[in-house]
Amino acid sequence: MDLIRIRNVEKKYKNGVTAIYDLSLAIEKGAFVFVIGGSGSGKSTLIKMLYREEKPTQGQIIVGGLDVAKLKNKKVYKLRRKLGIVFQDYRLLMKQTVYENVAFALEVIGAPKDEIRQKVLKALEDVGLKNKIHNYPEQLSGGEQQRVAIARAIVNDPKLLLCDEPTGNLDPEKSMEIMQVLDDINKNRGTTIIMATHDKEIVNRMKKQVITLKDGHLVNFKKKGTYNNEAV
Repeated sequence: MDLIRIRNVEKKYKNGVTAIYDLSLAIEKGAFVFVIGGSGSGKSTLIKMLYREEKPTQGQIIVGGLDVAKLKNKKVYKLRRKLGIVFQDYRLLMKQTVYENVAFALEVIGAPKDEIRQKVLKALEDVGLKNKIHNYPEQLSGGEQQRVAIARAIVNDPKLLLCDEPTGNLDPEKSMEIMQVLDDINKNRGTTIIMATHDKEIVNRMKKQVITLKDGHLVNFKKKGTYNNEAV
């Protein structure tokens, strides 16, 4: 069953630049999908449209049954509660502990304290940081900070996890460790993962589904793909 359906989507910015042209695709529940392409290919624009940071100029985007394009601004929270987002730059609260950073995602929706503790500890266990709950971000490596960000993104059991260049600030070894964490989340939690990346090594080693964008156009969608020349 498809979690995401995109039909005839175009995204044109106010400055006249068209970032996405006539994009149509479907992503099934439980999939792990890489979105690849060179600079300006439309990778980040696609991710932003999926969590409604950007709206398509035309076309339809359905995420978990919600029509993203037609969603009113005051209803965007309904979409955001269905998904988690991981960025390249971690975006942690530096004066909060690891536990507090992850708990924050549940506190803002008014979850009970007992539920928060249970879910936070489970999320931190899933990313291998249960022994760091009292640490602050500055006491962690870049890889560990990204694990905290991932734990925060999955703590509310989202159906979809969107990752925008999550290994961009990490060395190759730490990048592969993060990919193993994401792979485990995909397999053990059944979370659908869509990850924009330009890291050829990761894409070639993981052999997941691969969407290739070039100049805003979909040029390839393979079920078990590698980083191909069309992405350059």
